[in-house]
Amino acid sequence: MKLLKREIVAILDSPWQLALLTYIPIMGLLLLWGLFSAGLPRALPVAVVDFDQSTMTRLLTRHLQANPSVKVIHYTHLQDAKKAMQQADVYALLVFPYQLKKKLFTAQQPVIDIRYNSQFLLVGKLLSSQLQLTLANSLKSLASIKELAQGTPKQQVAINLSPVSNQTTALFNQNNNYVAFLVPPILIALLQIIAMLVFVNSLSFELQRTKEDNWYHHGIRAVLLTKLFFYSACMLLHGTLIYTFLYLHLNLPIAGPIWMLILSLLLMIIAVWLIVLTLFFFLKDSTRTVSVCGAIFAPAFSFMGITFPSNNMPDLAQIWRALMPSSHYIEQHIATVNYGQNITQLLSQMTSYSGFLLLLLPIIYLIKKGRNA
Repeated sequence: MKLLKREIVAILDSPWQLALLTYIPIMGLLLLWGLFSAGLPRALPVAVVDFDQSTMTRLLTRHLQANPSVKVIHYTHLQDAKKAMQQADVYALLVFPYQLKKKLFTAQQPVIDIRYNSQFLLVGKLLSSQLQLTLANSLKSLASIKELAQGTPKQQVAINLSPVSNQTTALFNQNNNYVAFLVPPILIALLQIIAMLVFVNSLSFELQRTKEDNWYHHGIRAVLLTKLFFYSACMLLHGTLIYTFLYLHLNLPIAGPIWMLILSLLLMIIAVWLIVLTLFFFLKDSTRTVSVCGAIFAPAFSFMGITFPSNNMPDLAQIWRALMPSSHYIEQHIATVNYGQNITQLLSQMTSYSGFLLLLLPIIYLIKKGRNA
């Protein structure tokens, strides 16, 4: 109890630590939810250059305007449209070539040029699929009119245009909701960074203590265990708040129980604690520890494999990914939320954290070395 009061006094003396433990995680949750609350991007600007100026291209343009994901912006000159895309005024560019209608009706194969900015990964992918789908449906209706005009039976028209029909069924995130897709992993990556900062700040307090009040005087093992239990409980509380808000308040789909996510989060927090301890006792400087940990943890979301498949990453990136506890957590998160895995499967996945236990060896060595110094 004495050591716990000691930690609380240190927190109250540090506005930054108090902020990290109280309102900053909540602000991050509300801010990210606010950014993605629309669920799906709407009215994304797309440049359209129409060199044909025919009734058909105007019809195709109206179909594009009817797509809620697309906001058509007309350009007369191609160079102006390219410049707008380079300046991120538009996210995609569509060019209707000259004599498009004539070539289509004379059995030629004109090319409709679609370009998108792949730097905006999700936006580019969304626009690419929406533009192609809208144009394909529009051109199919025009092609059916041509088939009927040539005397093709109505029942045969659909077969000629689509001899093989495709049906795409989303198994998970059926509504393409960006809140369900992006917000949970982003919040976990943010919570990992906050946990790292909290742990480093807590350890740096010890460098400011007097000799009569330092952790060697109170027993370093007892001090470290107190810090671990107290700050892990604080981070778990924020994690539980995140899960409650997302899966109970917003009713985002989840196949498994929330307590499994909390258990997975606890192991992630402990792994972060071990990494911070190792670097702190090795560097013996809180600023450098934050810098190194920040370099390790900053790209956490990119390495989760949510927006880019982790299996396609090079070997160096795979090693870096394995160093981040959040990369291990996200596998359990996806399996629990999407697949509803049972506790046996969860425990099997948790063995991936076992490598972090090896950090106990350098931690013990560095602590003993510091005591003898």
